[in-house]
Amino acid sequence: MTTRRLASVLVANRGEIACRVIRTARALGMRTIAVYSEADRDAMHVALADEAFLLGPAPAADSYLRIDRIIEAARASGAESIHPGYGFLSERPDFADACAEAGIVFVGPPASAIRAMGLKDAAKALVAEAGVPVVPGYHGARQEPDFLAAEAAAIGYPVLIKAVAGGGGKGMRRVEGPEGFSDALASAQREAQNAFGDPRVLVEKYVLSPRHVEIQVFCDSHGNAVHLFERDCSLQRRHQKVIEEAPAPGMPDEVRTAMGRAAVEAAKAVGYVGAGTVEFIADGREGLRPDGFWFMEMNTRLQVEHPVTEAITGHDLVEWQFRVASGEALPVDQAGLAIHGHAVEARLYAEDPDHGFLPSTGPLRALTLPSGEGIRVDTGVRAGDRVTPFYDPMIAKVIAHGATRDEALDRLAGALGRTLVAGPKTNVAFLKALAESQDFREGRFDTGFIDRDLATLTAPSPHRDAAIRAGLRALVAREAPAGTGSPWDAADGFQLGEARRQVFPFVLEGEPAEAVLHWGPTGLAVEYGAAGPEPDDVTVVQAPPGVLVLAEGRQIALSPPDPFAVDLDHIDQGGTIKAPMHGRLVAVLVAPGDAVVRGQRLAVVEAMKMEHALTAPSDGTVAEVLAEAGQQVAEGARLITLTTEDAA
Repeated sequence: MTTRRLASVLVANRGEIACRVIRTARALGMRTIAVYSEADRDAMHVALADEAFLLGPAPAADSYLRIDRIIEAARASGAESIHPGYGFLSERPDFADACAEAGIVFVGPPASAIRAMGLKDAAKALVAEAGVPVVPGYHGARQEPDFLAAEAAAIGYPVLIKAVAGGGGKGMRRVEGPEGFSDALASAQREAQNAFGDPRVLVEKYVLSPRHVEIQVFCDSHGNAVHLFERDCSLQRRHQKVIEEAPAPGMPDEVRTAMGRAAVEAAKAVGYVGAGTVEFIADGREGLRPDGFWFMEMNTRLQVEHPVTEAITGHDLVEWQFRVASGEALPVDQAGLAIHGHAVEARLYAEDPDHGFLPSTGPLRALTLPSGEGIRVDTGVRAGDRVTPFYDPMIAKVIAHGATRDEALDRLAGALGRTLVAGPKTNVAFLKALAESQDFREGRFDTGFIDRDLATLTAPSPHRDAAIRAGLRALVAREAPAGTGSPWDAADGFQLGEARRQVFPFVLEGEPAEAVLHWGPTGLAVEYGAAGPEPDDVTVVQAPPGVLVLAEGRQIALSPPDPFAVDLDHIDQGGTIKAPMHGRLVAVLVAPGDAVVRGQRLAVVEAMKMEHALTAPSDGTVAEVLAEAGQQVAEGARLITLTTEDAA
């Protein structure tokens, strides 16, 4: 194999990972080529690259998942190599094969290793033969629902249904008992089919008080293999990682050695080359133990959370990827690697924690990302860019490094406090609450921590009403007519006697509200909600026809009332089921005339790679079904109407 350094790379991805790969490639003197969809024509990764090629329309299936078009762009640009990033085609062996057939270096493992680890059932059997412990469960080929339900009962609830070809929490469902197995299985299979083109699943025992610990491994083509220690990814919601850190809190040296050895053996078992992550589930009830962890899966790509490993080791893993892909040996052996301090990463998403963490879309009207000692931010967006419903809603990764875990968490909390995003709703306040959580800081956590503490972590700010008052002052100032200079001008509040008071109707987060305005010698005062001081960090961003109020990591939308608006949903008095976000209606589970009960699943919308079940708000009867499965739906689109018992 050649050891000549690669001169050019096409990055077959988008967003922050494409930008991150391009920066390292440029630092190495490589020519960089981007690809993009029509939705990403003006994206940051396109601007950073030396060249860029259009792949097709916005949906990933028509652009970033088109192997033929990516290979065509690589040939047209003369790219020597292709870096897949993570997600999309990064773990598709047919993509690695296509690169090889085109004479293009794939910056990743061989297709044979991707295949071996890509199917979770086969991977578990393979690593078990190599002596790596695996989670008990059914990993066979049979997929009949009744058979899998019987296997789940034999394993013992709770169980975890997992897509055989899955990753990133897609096609994964925790099931507490037999009554919920059928719906969970159907949903997992459907999501697996949509995400990976393969509906098959396996069923595993759900480990109580689980810790999710993964090992970063790296192998070269000369037979060398090392691990770069562990990352703890236990802070999860819906099986999606939220905060990751390295090293894992409470990790004894003997467990680190045992887990690292098992990870390297798993990689060697498939002839691995390049960067990979071996994921383990550990029983955290009595601390981490050498006999208390089990193999879950191997991700045959770079991970989203790789920056925390870079922070504690001082090595650029993307540079290592390029060196290994060029045929070079690993730059250090195991003895040359050491842990320096502690690092924590938070995933900043465009989502609404106040409404079930639904994805949030729209233009980024303002964006201020933090900086400072020990802070790194990886992003693929700028102010003015748009968060679309077509891709993962990540805005940025905020990484903090410190000499100790407490210092890293302090820096992370401070950085999140300096983060400002206006437009889509975000999880900034939620992330800051996690970083400041005393239980998390003291190591009292597992993968169920967020769900157990969700009410506390998403509690409304005590300063919300004060922040609304600040926004109302800005809104009133903008809406008031220009003064004429006359002391009788109605907008200046001048009158004889008591201060003039006025009821001011406005729209608060889409709902009608009222405040009282009064003018006195000191100017305008606003009465709304509970009295109290305003938070120190209130920012008001103009978002015609209203304003966005940013305070303590939360966003509040205020606007003047629309005199021509008609509330059709309240006029018909029916139960109207709307699409909570832009997406694809993947299933309609009822028909007109069906009787339904409160909480019953009516339809499923897929958006930003996740499924969202729409349920009946009350008992009633289905009056209309206004959309079909497979149809793209806009946020707020009416999908189903119910005749409720109250309306009847």
